[in-house]
Amino acid sequence: MSRFRSPLLSRRLPIICSLLGPLLRQLLRRSSVAALVGALAACSTLPAYQRPTAAVPSRFAGATPGWAQAAPADAAPRGPWWTVFGDPVLDQLETRIDVSNQTVRKAVAQVQAARSLVDYQRAGFFPTISVGAAQNRSRTSQNVEGKSLAGKTVPDYSAGVSASWEPDLFGRVRDSATGAQADADASAADLEAVRLSMSADLAVDYFSLRSLDTQKKLLDDSVNAYAAALKLLQQQLKDGAIDASAVAQATTQLEATRTQDTDIDVSRAQMQHAIATLVGEPASSFSLPPDGPAIAPPAIPVGLPSQLLERRPDIAAAERRVAAANAQIGVAHAAFFPDLVLSASAGLESSFFAPWLTAPSLFWSIGPQLVGTLFDGGKRTATLHGATAQYDGAVADYRQSVLVAFQQVEDNLSALNSLADEAVSQQRASRAAELALRLTTNRFNAGAVSYLDVVTAQTIALTNERTAEQIAARRLEASVLLMKALGGTWHDAGTDATTAAATQGREATQPDAAAPVTRRAGT
Repeated sequence: MSRFRSPLLSRRLPIICSLLGPLLRQLLRRSSVAALVGALAACSTLPAYQRPTAAVPSRFAGATPGWAQAAPADAAPRGPWWTVFGDPVLDQLETRIDVSNQTVRKAVAQVQAARSLVDYQRAGFFPTISVGAAQNRSRTSQNVEGKSLAGKTVPDYSAGVSASWEPDLFGRVRDSATGAQADADASAADLEAVRLSMSADLAVDYFSLRSLDTQKKLLDDSVNAYAAALKLLQQQLKDGAIDASAVAQATTQLEATRTQDTDIDVSRAQMQHAIATLVGEPASSFSLPPDGPAIAPPAIPVGLPSQLLERRPDIAAAERRVAAANAQIGVAHAAFFPDLVLSASAGLESSFFAPWLTAPSLFWSIGPQLVGTLFDGGKRTATLHGATAQYDGAVADYRQSVLVAFQQVEDNLSALNSLADEAVSQQRASRAAELALRLTTNRFNAGAVSYLDVVTAQTIALTNERTAEQIAARRLEASVLLMKALGGTWHDAGTDATTAAATQGREATQPDAAAPVTRRAGT
């Protein structure tokens, strides 16, 4: 092979071009059939695609008056939907999802792989051209009769170019490319769904952590108050003003509250570790100080169900997979038709290197080949039936995604409505418990009741305070999950105006709903 690297070859390249040039022009003139092939390539066995239908109700059953219509689309930018909560720490954490979350990075890689497959399928529209050079020596056995080269060693030097092209007569390549593009679109929608899911999980975990911080402060304050009360009771016991039972009750209450306080630390650490994983940081090097601001659930505009289909990225992905399955039916249909292959080759070949680059060493071939399958034992029919079944399954998945989407929206709408009522009732209960505690403490100081009554009133007041905070956290979680169920929020003038009107309308119908949440979050 070293002889092919000599300067002789580089000097004779113009000779090769002059020999192959007329041949290639002749091949092009003889391939005028390509125009006819191009016309036939307009044929396609792809079934006409129609987006599958799904039963869509006229409105959300859980939507209250004042909830307005929105008109976004799946392709419209969602933007940082979490900013509606007004928490700068959450905003900073959410920006790390796209950069560091490994689940999102895997989804990005899957999108890139799907787009590469589109390029791979589209490459089938173009011919394949290969070039090569070879040198070999062969010897025929001397004991073989009837061969002129018997017992001789023959060198062979060759170089050539070959091309083959399979016109897409019946749309097999086009249908494959269409299906690959639909899969790529579905992967892109999957990426958006993963981003939405990860950002929603982060918001839920963050609000849960902030709720634990508030409960921790309640318990810390209670532990300090109970410790001071115990110290006072111990002094009264020394003075003979009370009996030992009051000290025992106060000690029991203090230690039980300390146990709850320590348990909060365990839950908070686990929640902090979960947030670290979501933002792509080792749990051992991540921490959030317990000094978050007070947070109230935002008023969320809810679109009509028909527009929910345009919001949700998972529904968009399911619909694109239906289109991809439909394209596979076209590919299966195309297998019933013959394949036309146009091929051509040309080059130089000689047994001696010296005359290798001369005209007598030229060889070439050109010709079409039409190949079709007459019998395959039912493979193509089975493939077509399988593709049709895959399409039916994709349609069922799409409709199931729609049903699940409506269920999630209705669940969180109902939760928000119920939790708003619970927050109002719990605010009243907390205020009553605080009043009862003050009255009971005054009566104990006056000697009218035992300290057991004070302990009972303190326990009831603390329980109601924690319950109010837990309801506030559940409202924030339901708000996040509702945003996730709606596919995120959009920021355009029409939607913002509608959102403002909806917010005013809902606040007018429920003026006290947000009050206890704001107070508890800032406790």
